Order: sequence, then C-alpha cells, then structure tokens
Amino acid sequence: MKNKILYQIALLLTAVFNCGAQEVLTVEEAVQIALKNNYDIKISANELEVSKENKSIANAGMLPRIDGTFSQNNNIQNTKQTQSTGEVRELNDAKNNTMTYGANLGWTVFDGFKMFARYDQLKTFEKQGETQLKLMVLTKVSDVMTTYYDLVKQQQLIQALDTTIMISKQRLKLAENRFSIGKASKLEVLNAEVDLNQDLSNILLLKQVFQITKVNLNELLARDMATDFTVVEEVHVDDKLQLKDLEDLVEKQNLQLQLAIINKKVAELDLKQVKAERYPTVRLNTGYNFNKSESSLGFVSQSSSNGFNYGVSASLNIFNGFLQTKNEKVAKLQVENSTLFIEQQKQVVNSQLHSTYQMYLTNVALAKLEEHNEEIAKKNLEITVEKFKLGSIPTIEFRNAQENYINVKARNTSAKFQAKISEVMLQEIAGNIKF
Repeated sequence: MKNKILYQIALLLTAVFNCGAQEVLTVEEAVQIALKNNYDIKISANELEVSKENKSIANAGMLPRIDGTFSQNNNIQNTKQTQSTGEVRELNDAKNNTMTYGANLGWTVFDGFKMFARYDQLKTFEKQGETQLKLMVLTKVSDVMTTYYDLVKQQQLIQALDTTIMISKQRLKLAENRFSIGKASKLEVLNAEVDLNQDLSNILLLKQVFQITKVNLNELLARDMATDFTVVEEVHVDDKLQLKDLEDLVEKQNLQLQLAIINKKVAELDLKQVKAERYPTVRLNTGYNFNKSESSLGFVSQSSSNGFNYGVSASLNIFNGFLQTKNEKVAKLQVENSTLFIEQQKQVVNSQLHSTYQMYLTNVALAKLEEHNEEIAKKNLEITVEKFKLGSIPTIEFRNAQENYINVKARNTSAKFQAKISEVMLQEIAGNIKF
C-alpha cells in the first residue's frame, strides 16, 4: 500500500512538473531581469547617487554662507538710577525693548587648502561608489549564472531519472508477466518493485531541490517566488581560456583591486586635510543689520541704526595638546595600511585566479572524459535491457547497468556544471563577465 501511494505521488508531481506552458528562461534573460530588479543592485545604485549629490564645492566648504538673523529682547524691570548730580530717578515696571535683524555673510577664503582636499575626496567617493556598483553588479550576475547552471544540471538529472524510471516500470511489468506464467519467482517481482520505488524516491528528492533552486533564482531576480519556468539545457563551456590573458585582465579590470587603490586615495586625502590644520584659517565677514531699542527710563528713550559691517578674522592652532601630531601620525598609518592592503589584495586575487584556473582545467578535462563515459554507459544499458527482456542476464546485472548509467550521467552533468562555474568564476575575477 505504501509503495502504491509513493508511486501515485510521483506520478502527480511529474504531471505538475511537466504541465502548463512554462516560460523558457535563458541565462541572458535571467541576467537582464536581475540587472533591472535585484534589490542589492538598486541599493548600490542609490548609494552612488548619494555620492554624486554630495560631490559639490559647497559641501567642500568653498562657497560663502549667508544667514538671515532676527532677535528681539524685552525686559520689564523696577529701575532706580542715581545721577551724577545726586538726582534720583525711579520707575517701576520700566520697559526696555531691543530688536535686531539683518543678513550676514561669512566666507572662509583660506584653510590650509583643506577645502580643496575635501573636494577631491568627494570626487573620489563618487568613483568609489561607481566601482562598488560595478562590483555588486558583477557579483549578482555571477550568482544568477551559477544558480541558473545549477538548475540546468538538475533538470538534466531529472530527465535521466525519468528515463531510468520508464525502464524500471518495464522491468516490473516484465517480471509480473513472467511470474504470471510461472517463469519467475515472486522475489523477482518484489525486487523490481523495490528498485522502481527507489528510483521514484530519488526523483522526488531531486525535484524538491530543483524547485527550491528555482525559488532561489527568483529571489535573485526579485520577482514572484512562484514564477515557474524551464531552463535551456544547452551549456557552452569556453575551454580556450589562457592564464596569461586572464592575468592581464585582472591587473586592468579586477574591481577589488580598483577599490583598494581608491581607498588608498581616500586615505591620502584624509592626511592632506589633517595637515591643513597646521595653517591659519582666514574668514571674511560682512552684513547689513538694523537695530532698534526703546527704554522707559534713561537719557535716550528710543534709538535705531542700520548699516554695513565688514571685517576679517584669522585663527591659527598654536597648541592643542599634541593632538595635531597624533592625528597626522594616525593618518599616515592609514595610508601605509591602505598601501599594504593593495599588495595583499593583489596576492589574494592572484591566488584565487591560479587555483580557479587549475580547477577550470581539471573540470574541462573531466567534462570531456565523462561525456565519453556516458555514451559507453548508455550503450551498455541499451544492450542490458535487450538481454534482460530475453531473460539471458540476472536482475542484479540489469540493476547494476541502470545505476551505472545514472551515476555516469550525474558525473558528466556535474563535470559540465563545474567547468562552466569555473569559467564564470575566472571571468568574475578578471572583471570580464559579459552582460
């Protein structure tokens, strides 16, 4: 009963798996959807826009600032005044009002060239944002391609298992026919049924993984998780990649190295800004202000004035507890660390390149070998099936041929997948993925 239920579930899932007009999604289409929809790419693009908005001479402190001001102070006091003549003047609840308003301009015209270093740094932040966006795009494209080719591998394995299930069904039917005419034992029927159920169980598990991987790809594409599709099974592996060409591309295009170089530039501009603190800061200021005051007690009961004011101010850090020396030392160490990080990153990237290239060579060779092995295993299975129908070989030999074909098919599919993924990884390291 349990075996029949399992068999019915497998048939139902197979029908669901194959029914309906499914979208045929190519890897190129998947990449384009990800470039348009992926949330990480969108976030990185917005961060770049922030860097662009921040890049301005105003944000660097090069432009003057104009402030409008207004203030009014009111006082009510009990006042007693003794004049120089000895006369005493006294008034309770005396009112004193003062009102001032106007516009004032302040402009830092020199700060040890700090503002220029700051503006250069803002431009460098923009380049940093552009490089980070490119790196995010490259990473997500690589993730999409890897997930897509994983689906191709699984889809091919499902089709292979479908084939072997058909053969297992034929074997079970043949065993039942032979048993009914007394040419086979019940044990042969049971063994055939057990093997069929094992194949059905395997395909159920594989289809589960296949559906989960579909969900993962839909997540990368930022679309409805239930979107159904099939993938194109034809996978072309470029087996002509040369290490020297890749090394040249890495030196020119690797985005991690470019980011490290940009980060060093940021550290150098930080040092320039710290050193600028040793120079004086000169500010110009001017304004036009109105003043009005009223007093209930005093020689002048009301006064008003208006006019320009202007001037210049300068300040110089003479001593701040040796903080200037300490800040410069820290900034220099940051520059030194960024230089060391560039060298470290070069070594890491070259190590990744060489190890991945060795994997690539091995996987390409394995793919060619396993393709030949699959042809042999397929022919062997075809011959075994014919012999089994004639009753000239035992069931165990038939099952071995079946399992051998599936194992070789799995190795061949996996080898092609690994070869393609190695190719994608190499192109990612070289910053050369086409999309």
